[in-house]
Amino acid sequence: MALAAYQGFASALERLRLTAADGAMLVALASHQGRQELFLRRRPEALDALRTVALVESSESSNRLEGIAVPRARVERLVLKGAEMRNRSEQEVAGYRDALALINENAAEMPLEPRLLLQLHQRLTSYSTGRGGVWKSTNNEIQERDANGQVLRVRFRCLDAVAVPQAMDLLMAEIRSALVRRGNDELLWIPLALLDFLCIHPFTDGNGRVGWLLTLLLLYRSDWILGRYISLERLVEDARAGYYESLEASSIGWHGQQHDPLPWCRYLWGVLLRGYREFEQRIDALAHVRQSEGLAVPRAEKRQLVREACLRQLLPFPVSSIEQDCPGISRELIRQVLQKLADEGLMQLEGRGRAARWVPLMAAESE
Repeated sequence: MALAAYQGFASALERLRLTAADGAMLVALASHQGRQELFLRRRPEALDALRTVALVESSESSNRLEGIAVPRARVERLVLKGAEMRNRSEQEVAGYRDALALINENAAEMPLEPRLLLQLHQRLTSYSTGRGGVWKSTNNEIQERDANGQVLRVRFRCLDAVAVPQAMDLLMAEIRSALVRRGNDELLWIPLALLDFLCIHPFTDGNGRVGWLLTLLLLYRSDWILGRYISLERLVEDARAGYYESLEASSIGWHGQQHDPLPWCRYLWGVLLRGYREFEQRIDALAHVRQSEGLAVPRAEKRQLVREACLRQLLPFPVSSIEQDCPGISRELIRQVLQKLADEGLMQLEGRGRAARWVPLMAAESE
């Protein structure tokens, strides 16, 4: 049975014992953060394209993680053109779009109080249920279900509903204290704050989406602005199995403050590290494309960029993955390069339509 009290993440922070590998990952992340301003100053022309892609991907992946699927073309129309919503799923996407815009536009001024989370939740549900912006009134749990929706097991029993208001007061107070302290330990306490939020599970639904909005806000307030240009939600969806496994591993013993937060911390650090690597690659690719536009044979250089992006793939991938790596390059040109690689025996197309995937043959042969 869940305990009816929450003790905050301060004690978990004190209990953290990092390994040498953990330290090396944090050093690598600090190095990327130190370069982010340099990349932004050197490649300002690339930022609008990256922001646009990130908005679409975040609105899509945040909902798909909770089983809400909308075709990519419709997500783009909803996010970028404000298209009229046709069904409940599209209303959910539009809700996340609005809540994300609120974070991106007002992060520096937002009060870090429980009412902010209620406001974000209200935005999420404003087009669909219209019953957002209130804490849960009944107890809930995190369940594992099969493809037919049948419950296989209970992964975690969340904090009792009666304890939520006090828990959220304490959680946000500790977050405010950590930000004031500015002890260069934000990559330690932000994962702990998110873990506690997800274990509290303060809403009837939408907890995962509010949790990622809170995480983006805290990263922004700590000068980690990656999420403006690379969708962290999409990176989490790409590593969905690790998300659930690390969350479950770190929630064991949470109610008694006997849990080990490191699996969850390591997962989130890995997401950020992949995001920064992708950010720098995309910035350079976009800048290269822009520079090539003034040359006599820009198409040849674009082909080379696409070719390199394709050959970096280790697992089967859709065309959209290359579009993400090479923003600004047309899908038609990407398909031409992929066909050329197939003719060379380096790629093979499997499946059709939305299920189509390109398989790197060199990688398959080496396994």
